[in-house]
Amino acid sequence: MTLRLDRRGAVAHLLIDRAAKRNAFTQAMWEALPTLIDEAMADPAVRVLVVRAAEPGAFSAGADIAEFGAGARDPHWRAANQAAIAHAQRTLARAPKPVIAFIEGDCVGGGCGIAIACDLRVARAPARFGITPAKLGLVYSLHDTKLLVDLVGPSQAKRILFTGALLDTDEALRIGLIDLVADDPQELAETIAANSAHSIGHSKAIVRRILDGQADDDAETSALFAEAFSLPDFAEGVEAFLARRPPDFRRGGGA
Repeated sequence: MTLRLDRRGAVAHLLIDRAAKRNAFTQAMWEALPTLIDEAMADPAVRVLVVRAAEPGAFSAGADIAEFGAGARDPHWRAANQAAIAHAQRTLARAPKPVIAFIEGDCVGGGCGIAIACDLRVARAPARFGITPAKLGLVYSLHDTKLLVDLVGPSQAKRILFTGALLDTDEALRIGLIDLVADDPQELAETIAANSAHSIGHSKAIVRRILDGQADDDAETSALFAEAFSLPDFAEGVEAFLARRPPDFRRGGGA
């Protein structure tokens, strides 16, 4: 089994388990990824998803080049591969719950594409990052390029794409490609999981609207702001604040 879910309380871990091939993704893995993401999102006990390697060594070296090289000249295989990757990336980028990529080792090509589709990226040094279509004569998709530009800005995105160079952990942190350097993502994941799922889920959706081009509130976002004051999570948050205790949003009704 090259991909699997491991649930640890409110945090689920989506494990990439193909260490012998540096966690390179096959067509079957791209096709399986959305199903596992949807499974985690549908589980009411799961509040945060972490995408990581099952074993230290490489987050993912990207596409399986042996399979890709054999199939790329077949237009039917190529179209199916492109569709599977696009569906996986879009499912990950638009998952309704927070998703953290935890990166150990190399995070290259399609592997870096997976990481930038997550909400947050935590790396354990030393890790290396690169997006390398220029070294293969390929063109990165618009969706993935936008994810990269949204993270690091157009100039740094051009540098990454034009050079195909591998960036170390410090450089990736400096330009905003990753958010945190840590030995483990669990503390961050549990901190997020302890907060209001209602607030986080809708905040994530609003950030996505902004990244997709929306600049002003509409009736839906205005209603979300007003509605929150009448919901159990707000009552629990205020009660906990006044009692000087941590809020328990499961008790308050957040999901």
